[in-house]
Parts: sequence; structure tokens; C-alpha cells
Amino acid sequence: MPLASRRQFLRAAALGLGGALVARHAAAQAPTSGGPVDSALIDDLVAANRILVDQGVLDGYGHVSVRHPADPQRYLMSRSIAPELVTAADVMEYDLDSNPVDARGRATYLERFIHGEVYRVRPDVRAVVHDHSPSVIPFGVSTAPLRPLYHMSAFLGGGVPVFDIKTASGQSTDMLVRTAALGRSFAQTLGTRPVALMRGHGAVVVGASLPLVVFRAVYTEMNARLQAQALALGGPVTYLDDEEARRAEASVGGTVTRPWELWRRKALGR
Repeated sequence: MPLASRRQFLRAAALGLGGALVARHAAAQAPTSGGPVDSALIDDLVAANRILVDQGVLDGYGHVSVRHPADPQRYLMSRSIAPELVTAADVMEYDLDSNPVDARGRATYLERFIHGEVYRVRPDVRAVVHDHSPSVIPFGVSTAPLRPLYHMSAFLGGGVPVFDIKTASGQSTDMLVRTAALGRSFAQTLGTRPVALMRGHGAVVVGASLPLVVFRAVYTEMNARLQAQALALGGPVTYLDDEEARRAEASVGGTVTRPWELWRRKALGR
């Protein structure tokens, strides 16, 4: 073989070996699946996306996830797509570092780290919603705290923390929780609460199931709207006290499947 041809052959072989090693390394780094998931749960995740759009909580942005039922170190969420367009085929599995198990070239939400880091520190949480709920935004940028105004939003009792990404990062950002470090800072702000606001951005709602987290997201938006109306009337506003909130949450909490079934039928029938 001529010297030039031999050099070309060796170079091609080296490149091929290098490519194989890169591919093998990438495959080794990909997280493993937590196992198969019942199609009914996937359908509920699709329904949750549609419901939250139908109820005015999500629009072209925002996302909802559910923890993997067989592996608490994994969660399920759609690829990056408008929530109303989500189908079962769009649902992807992630590890708690928010790496997709099988991306197949599909785009992922930039702020998926919110979900992974909340699941990491909150074993009680089985579902997470991140939204830009319009009535909630003012309460994240003003001195007026979001407080439970009526029994349906009693879960807001005990206070709603506000995450300030500028404080967390120490500098100005694009307001997106696009790193695991920011996700961890957000999870610390959320603490043990069911809802946290994000200054100039939106909110995150957590719960022990998809029906519960959807219920909380809808009534957080509704409470914010009513609270703004009450404040605009002038004079003092009477909120639920801590004991009223505790009792009301216990009473209403057992009925969340009622609106879930109604909202689900309406959203999927559109």
C-alpha cells in the first residue's frame, strides 16, 4: 500500500475507533430506565397538561411532571412542546439530575431542573407543576403576600415563599432555572410548602398525585385573582386563619377527584 494511502487508512481507522468510543461513552453515561409505566398514568399526565391549559394556568409555556411509580429516582415529563399539544408519545423519562433516559433527539424543557431537584429533596412529592399563572405573578413582585382567601385554597395557609433567582445566583439572569444549582436553590426556598412563587416568573406547585397538584395549581390561580379583587375593594381583608386553613384543607382535600374527573373530560373532549 502506498505511504499516503496507508496514512489515510490509519487516520480513518483512528477516527472510526474514536467515534465508537465516544458513542460507547455516551451510552454508558445515559441513565437507565426505572421500568415500564402503566399507560393509564401516561394518559393522566397528558390530561394534566390539557386541564391546566383549559383552566388558564398554562398556555404555550409551562410543564407538569409525575414521579415514576416504580423508581423514585426517575420522573416523567413531556418533551419541550406547548402543553396543549402533549400526547403520550411526547412523554419522556428523566433521572433526578434531569438527564433524559432516551432522548432520541427530542428537545427537553430548559427548566426541567426544577422538577428533578424538588423530587430529590421531597420524597412526599409525586407530581410537580411549573406555570406562569397570570394572577399569581403580581404576588411574586410586590409586598402583598399570597394568602388563603377561601376554603378551596386552604392549602396556601402557613405562607407562600418567594424564590428570587437574582439572590440565588448572585447576579442578573434570564430568570430561567436552567441549572441544577438553581434548581437546588429553588427547592430550598420551597421547603415543605405546597406552593412557591418565582419573582418575575411564575410559580411551582407540588402534590402527592397528579389530581392533587392540578387542583392546587388551579386554585392557586383562582385565589390570586380573588385576592387581588378583595384588595382592590379597599379596607382590611379577612383571610383564613391557620386553624381554619388546616380544617378546610382536610375537608376539601378528600374531594379533589371530583373536579379532576370533570376537568379531564372537558379538556380531553375538546
